[in-house]
Amino acid sequence: MGNTPSKSCSGDEPVKTTLFEKEPSGITYRIPALIYLRHSHTFLAFAEKRSSPCDHDAKILVMRRGMLKDDGSVQWSSSQELSTACLPNHRTMNPCPVYEKNSKTLFLFFIGILGNTTELRQILTGKNKTRLCCVSSSDDGQTWSQARDLTQSVIGETIHKWATFAVGPGHGVQLENGRLIIPAYAYYVPYRCCSYPIPFTVYPRALSVYSEDFGQTWHIGKMLRKKSCECEMAEIIDHEGRSHLYCNARNTGGHRCEALSENSGVYFDKPHIAPELVEPPSGCQGSVIGFPAPEFVPNDDAESKACGTSLLSPDTQTWLLFIHPTNKSSRRDMGVYLNRSPLHSSGWDRPRIIHSGPSGYSDLAYNGDKDQFSCLMECGKESELEQIAFMSFNLNDVMQTGSKKDKKMC
Repeated sequence: MGNTPSKSCSGDEPVKTTLFEKEPSGITYRIPALIYLRHSHTFLAFAEKRSSPCDHDAKILVMRRGMLKDDGSVQWSSSQELSTACLPNHRTMNPCPVYEKNSKTLFLFFIGILGNTTELRQILTGKNKTRLCCVSSSDDGQTWSQARDLTQSVIGETIHKWATFAVGPGHGVQLENGRLIIPAYAYYVPYRCCSYPIPFTVYPRALSVYSEDFGQTWHIGKMLRKKSCECEMAEIIDHEGRSHLYCNARNTGGHRCEALSENSGVYFDKPHIAPELVEPPSGCQGSVIGFPAPEFVPNDDAESKACGTSLLSPDTQTWLLFIHPTNKSSRRDMGVYLNRSPLHSSGWDRPRIIHSGPSGYSDLAYNGDKDQFSCLMECGKESELEQIAFMSFNLNDVMQTGSKKDKKMC
């Protein structure tokens, strides 16, 4: 089960700008993260620099800065290595940025993994070799603090029940009440025998890492009561102004996992499968973002020959956008899904394809000044590991794919 991908009215894909490209030496860039700093009209694009495509060959985080021009173009700086975002003898992975508006501080979370220890080895042995880390910047990413190892203060003794864990990857979010949210997941060990996990009982569960004091201290929420891996989260504001935190997580059952929190990420209720959001067999990371529901939207009535406007009476003050490969058999055909009723299950429209071909991890950002969306994604012609590209599009591009109904596009 799943939505049939469709093109926009023009059938054209948005223009891509390659920010990171695989090098002849084998150096590969993976795991994109993107954030837009509205006050300075700046994009920050992050990725892992690896000596090969393999996870255990990750080395260091890299970043490029993009300045948004008046004409809508983005001028990108050259790539720079984030030399302070690391721990000795650990490889740096999973960039996850979030901006705190009150103190004007940019936090970049990541994990440090000892040597070349693989995730599988940690799962099989039940011995965690991963650390929760963070650097911060008070000048929009021009300079960064030294890395802080937050493992003990945030996770504490709970770490002994986790085979391994990670943040994101992708962006975090600041809620309207000021709380900062970093999406995360952990491989929970429910049972051990002779200190080793009992086989086939260890699986990932999504959770949040959050701060109620503008990033001074951090805490972990409770894990979803369902298999769920790499995740992102978005705030939904309903008609009465109440906040709901939405979680969208990777899964291996052929479809994404969703859940809602009514207490800003401390606990997520009733995780469930999203039938419209397909997963390839082994799953893939995806990105979700919330944005204000528009007052007027394109008229996507199949009977209308022209794309006009109509007054909208939305179910919530927030809509969601989700980006993910749409092919159920492999990581191909990156698509953008729109949800106009995010508090109801099965609310996703058919996806609009923005890259036909190999596609992998991605991250979304929203520019409220221009009502424009941008994404950073792994993509290529023969393999999704060829490059990490940046592109922008607007709501009209997505809306014109229409709803879930099987109808002819304009």
